[in-house]
Amino acid sequence: MECRGYSEGLQRAMTDLGADDPFMGAAAKLKEHYGIEVPVSAVRAITEEHGAAMLAQEKDQSDWPDRVGVPMLIVEMDGSMLPVVETAPPGTGDALGDRRKTRQVVWKEARLALAHEPGSVTPIFGATVGSVQEAGERLAVCALEAGAGSQTKFHGVGDGAVWITEQLEVQFGTQAQYLLDFCHLCDYLSAAGDGIAGNHKSAWMEEKQGWLKDNGWKAVLETLRPFLEPAPIPDPEAPVRACLRYISNHSNFLDYKGALAAGLPIGSGEIESAHRYVFQNRLKIAGSWWKMENLKKMIALRVARANRGWEDYWRNVPKIAA
Repeated sequence: MECRGYSEGLQRAMTDLGADDPFMGAAAKLKEHYGIEVPVSAVRAITEEHGAAMLAQEKDQSDWPDRVGVPMLIVEMDGSMLPVVETAPPGTGDALGDRRKTRQVVWKEARLALAHEPGSVTPIFGATVGSVQEAGERLAVCALEAGAGSQTKFHGVGDGAVWITEQLEVQFGTQAQYLLDFCHLCDYLSAAGDGIAGNHKSAWMEEKQGWLKDNGWKAVLETLRPFLEPAPIPDPEAPVRACLRYISNHSNFLDYKGALAAGLPIGSGEIESAHRYVFQNRLKIAGSWWKMENLKKMIALRVARANRGWEDYWRNVPKIAA
């Protein structure tokens, strides 16, 4: 085992650096700051072993506790593509030892979930590279950790992806309400406004955004209809059609007036920015790729840090070092 022979303190320093920096850079920082020269392979192995331990400690979904729970939780989910290397069996005539010819980098979706009470700046995170059902279960675990109960209402916000809205219903039923991300909708509206409003687009957008925030989405649709592109024009070249369709298809998720009155968010920027600092800043850097089993370990490590579980983990660290 790679951890054998390294003290717990050194393992912690190696894991700390390996969690945030490429393993080669982490080894260089160990030498620079601590005067300790450690092989890059050891930094990788120890970081991933502790990531595996954190993954094993993640809580499974459980039944709802017998409690009322907090009044309201904000819940969000979204996916991010991360680079994974896959190795196929060697073809006829390939040398058994040369697996480079059989490697290919593919993109796999990692799904991130969060939950917190309104006004809180410390969300509880969960993540998976598994199915949408697993993502929903991770969201439910986040909600339970954040204080959910039988009377808790759930405010979800996102881009309207079907897997997200379905999992919100599966996990929370009628206790959940979902809101279409306002900025995402405005992207569609802005594209439509280019051809409708011309030089007056700024004022046009401000007016239509005001209507939407007052739940006047039907009036926005009526404004768009006279400018619908002819049917022969393909969808990628028909921004008005795309906007009208997007609003119509998500009309059940447009209660911006209610959300604003309740002081709830109408945008999903929180989960989008979380993808950057939980996943991408470490796992999507230039030139990086991961075996799936190691990606799972690194995601667990990054989530544990984001959940402020770093100190607790090291207080009760599994004794991997001999």
